[in-house]
Amino acid sequence: MIKVTIIGSGNVAQHLIRAFSNIENLNSTIVLTQVFSRNKDILGNVLDSSKITDDLNTLEEADLYILAVSDDAISEVSTQLPFTNRLVVHTSGTVALEALDNKNRKGVFYPLQTFTKNKAVDFKTIPICLETKLENDYAIIVEVAKSISDAVFEIRTEQRKALHVAAVFVNNFTNHLYKIGEEICNEHQVPFEILKPLIVETAQKIMVLSPEKAQTGPAKRNDTKTIEAHQAFLSNENQSTIYKILTQSIQHNGKKL
Repeated sequence: MIKVTIIGSGNVAQHLIRAFSNIENLNSTIVLTQVFSRNKDILGNVLDSSKITDDLNTLEEADLYILAVSDDAISEVSTQLPFTNRLVVHTSGTVALEALDNKNRKGVFYPLQTFTKNKAVDFKTIPICLETKLENDYAIIVEVAKSISDAVFEIRTEQRKALHVAAVFVNNFTNHLYKIGEEICNEHQVPFEILKPLIVETAQKIMVLSPEKAQTGPAKRNDTKTIEAHQAFLSNENQSTIYKILTQSIQHNGKKL
């Protein structure tokens, strides 16, 4: 049996708690023994109160401690842990392994997904990127990761940073473009709902095609008349600038402009 403790109560922590709770119902050998939260009430609807503590000094012995806290808090919280030589991992996509305090064994347990409060996810489909200092520790976290996900990868620190940057492009920036599209629709009294089937189809295409092969539109076709008409239509300077930059990037196939 592998005992797991989660330290944190934010979005990532809550989704991990639910994932581990689900496998416990299946008689898994991975057991969530305890969760630390500075505010115990936050987790009232997520976990049995008997498993929640708001005092780091009352943390029970576990095989794995997962720090699901903000990036800025990882280093500080790891120094506050009241024990030594135990396996402590963080869940950040950008923070280095070295940010964890040296008094404990170190690792990374990074679930690459966007998490939203009260929005359920299928953890089995979420990639979990792993890294440890010691080979024996990797054997522990890979078993834990595979208990809640079917997509587990050994990823080094620099690779994890690259993944995080790429994720910002495909998720955060893309969502911002959705927002701009919605603003344009609202400005001209057009329901944004009309675009949703297009959004779904675009996302589904890259499941079977490379993004390069899936690319369509006036920039890909070098349709100058349409591009000029679009830019003339956009009165918002920010929208016009983004349109121009993305058009040029597509035309240059992502190479230097």
